[in-house]
Amino acid sequence: MVQTLQAENITLEKLISLYGLELVDSEEFFREWQDELPELTEQEKQLLDQVKAGYINLRNYLPLLENTVNTIVLSPLLFIGKFYLPPFHIKLEKSVEIETIDKLSIIKGRIDFLLLNQKFWVTHCPLKNEPAFVC
Repeated sequence: MVQTLQAENITLEKLISLYGLELVDSEEFFREWQDELPELTEQEKQLLDQVKAGYINLRNYLPLLENTVNTIVLSPLLFIGKFYLPPFHIKLEKSVEIETIDKLSIIKGRIDFLLLNQKFWVTHCPLKNEPAFVC
């Protein structure tokens, strides 16, 4: 029987349990996204350090709410990465339905924003009681 879950009721812990997700903390993860990158300027490095410091500061004041993460972390990263400029574009509040390969569970919800560049996309979809999760 198919289990339908509402995204706003799902925690990262539940996804780990359902799908066997695991943290990968390796510099080799998504290696293809790291090769041949332009060098960061000193100004970009300073801005990224400020974003990181801001996030670390926010972790001290739980709960870390979605709008706070969007404002303090996500928007600056999109700006620094020039993701507001062509060839990228953003779609906001899109409905999604994610179905597992075995078709035993479906997750329904909304994506806060979807960053598009032809067939490449990145999304932000925070989970209940979690600061942020990139899908």
